[in-house]
Amino acid sequence: MLDVTASAGALSAKDFKSDQEVRWCPGCGDYAVLAAVQSFLPSLNLQREKMVFVSGIGCSSRFPYYLSTYGMHSIHGRAPAIATGLAASRPDLSVWVVTGDGDALSIGGNHLIHALRRNVNLKILLFNNRIYGLTKGQYSPTSEPGKVTKSTPFGSLDAPFNPISLALGAEGTFVARTIDSDRKHLTSVLTAAAQHRGSALVEIYQNCNIFNDNAFEHLKAPAERDQHLLRLEQDAPLAYAGRKVVWDGERRGLVVADEMDPRPAMVHDVAAEDPAYAFALARLQDPATLSPTPIGVFRSVQRPVYDDLMQDQLASAGYGTREPDLGALLAGADTWTVKG
Repeated sequence: MLDVTASAGALSAKDFKSDQEVRWCPGCGDYAVLAAVQSFLPSLNLQREKMVFVSGIGCSSRFPYYLSTYGMHSIHGRAPAIATGLAASRPDLSVWVVTGDGDALSIGGNHLIHALRRNVNLKILLFNNRIYGLTKGQYSPTSEPGKVTKSTPFGSLDAPFNPISLALGAEGTFVARTIDSDRKHLTSVLTAAAQHRGSALVEIYQNCNIFNDNAFEHLKAPAERDQHLLRLEQDAPLAYAGRKVVWDGERRGLVVADEMDPRPAMVHDVAAEDPAYAFALARLQDPATLSPTPIGVFRSVQRPVYDDLMQDQLASAGYGTREPDLGALLAGADTWTVKG
């Protein structure tokens, strides 16, 4: 239950810890994300009863139990739909969705893309461990080709989704990626998402140490992560580990080149109006090796927000300014009397 006694003054991470025992497998990456979110939430300077976390089904979807805010553990894949209704009807709330690669990209795929295309004022945290964890290790929509699991004993034949590409194709106005174990980077991306007005999708690479351990180890290990990570910073050249990202006119896209290549490195621009640049950046990553992996904000642009448009439409229709007449509605022009 939400305790509002600490809402009046300054809040700390402790204020956002619920009284529920955290139940994930020891070593799960969800612990790191939860700790980062609890530490980040006080920076929003909002009362806890003004925050809502809506989740679907999956390991990550236990999140609302562990946060001392309002929340709802909803049904499989439907968190974006439920959160849309809440955000649109209660514009005073900060509404967050917590979902996983299976929950969001399989049964919940349509709900996710329509929330993004509508530009609902939601912050969507998509935990991606490239496996079904809660149901014990089946391949997921983001598992790499050839993945051997309980449901694909001879290797997966499916081509995986690229969540960043998917979000950009759905006209997402804020699209980003981060990693569970990098607290500083995760917090900076969460902050940028919270400040964005409209839909914000944050893909979080998250380790499942039981069914898909070390899937992202080469992106985390201090000795090798800088060989694979392309850190995105506004107005900074795209470069990493003696390599750079350049525009290749012949291929009509972005490619990785040696630093001695005469072509200039692309300069990152999250506000580019045309999403083609961000999409090309998302396609740099090899689905099997995940290298190079861009992390940070891919795109952040402004366009009309669904919630605002709906409120304007209601106001123009006079909603809330006149007494409702149920009788007139039931006996309006679009009714018929059937005589036997």
